[in-house]
Amino acid sequence: MFRLLAICTLLFTTAVSAGAPSRILFGSCSHQDKDIPIFSSIVDDEPEVFIFLGDNVYGDTEDMAVLQSKYDKLGAKPGFKKLKEQAELIAIWDDHDFGANDAGKQYPKKEASRQIMLNFWDEPENSARRTREDGIYTSYQYGEGDESIHVILPDLRWNRDDIAHVTSEEYTNVREPKNMGPYSVHSDPNASMIGEKQWLWLEQELKKPARIKVIGSSLQLLADFTGWESWANFPADRQRLFSLIKKHNVNGVVLISGDTHWGEVSYYDEDLDYPLWEITSSGLTQEWKNVSPNKHRIGNFTSKVNYGALNVDWGKDDPVVTLGLYDVAGDVLNEHRFRLSTLEPY
Repeated sequence: MFRLLAICTLLFTTAVSAGAPSRILFGSCSHQDKDIPIFSSIVDDEPEVFIFLGDNVYGDTEDMAVLQSKYDKLGAKPGFKKLKEQAELIAIWDDHDFGANDAGKQYPKKEASRQIMLNFWDEPENSARRTREDGIYTSYQYGEGDESIHVILPDLRWNRDDIAHVTSEEYTNVREPKNMGPYSVHSDPNASMIGEKQWLWLEQELKKPARIKVIGSSLQLLADFTGWESWANFPADRQRLFSLIKKHNVNGVVLISGDTHWGEVSYYDEDLDYPLWEITSSGLTQEWKNVSPNKHRIGNFTSKVNYGALNVDWGKDDPVVTLGLYDVAGDVLNEHRFRLSTLEPY
């Protein structure tokens, strides 16, 4: 396990560890009322860091005693206990562990929900994540110089503006037959999932030096518009992120995400100076057979339970990065390798 050496400031929370991990695993959507046998394969894969990307429990309540009991159920799972003993666990939330399906800034219990969530993940009492007025976003830095990884976890719930819907008739007649959801691209160019204060924080995080920048998003970022919740519903947010990457010459960005109840890899080479990869891992228990279209998908999707991996072979001047999805037995579902230099035009 990587031992945390510093917890930083009231402005943002950044944990710094002594070395860059070569094996980061991640996943999302773990229902506390179900067995989670995939934890055994995750433990066998020996992650140094495991990132929980949201819907880590299915709270869906305004009763905080009920929410607490659901975290307790997850914490009691033998596989979770073994993973916690083996790896550093870091986490962000999505809607169900935030408190309600597809919830945003209007959810009335978000302050209490925040404390329960952070207690479960052993967040220090003096952490800015506990008191910041605009969410639980955070980052973690591992290693230094040519062997360094910076994990950035934005909060896509606390500040999220209301999401736009199509009519019930359009959903039934047009969207549903195409395996698409009921939401629309937001017509207000100022609408955001993130909010201005968090954007200023995120820009500063992107400017920090690191060989690899892992953005852990609870919602899909690159995927073509699906009608379900994603960055595509808030195109101004997505374009702002792309613009910041170009403005500050940020090398080495890799995207990981959850939420969908299916797994896939997306590859995006538009509007940027190098291609972006996104690996969506969902879910650890949840499955969705009606997988939505995604023109940026590369390789096959999986509707089976799955976990994701980011592996880095640091033993070369030009490290090899492997992105993969794996099933309950630990077998490969989708895997891609590339040289880190392909993400380093600047």
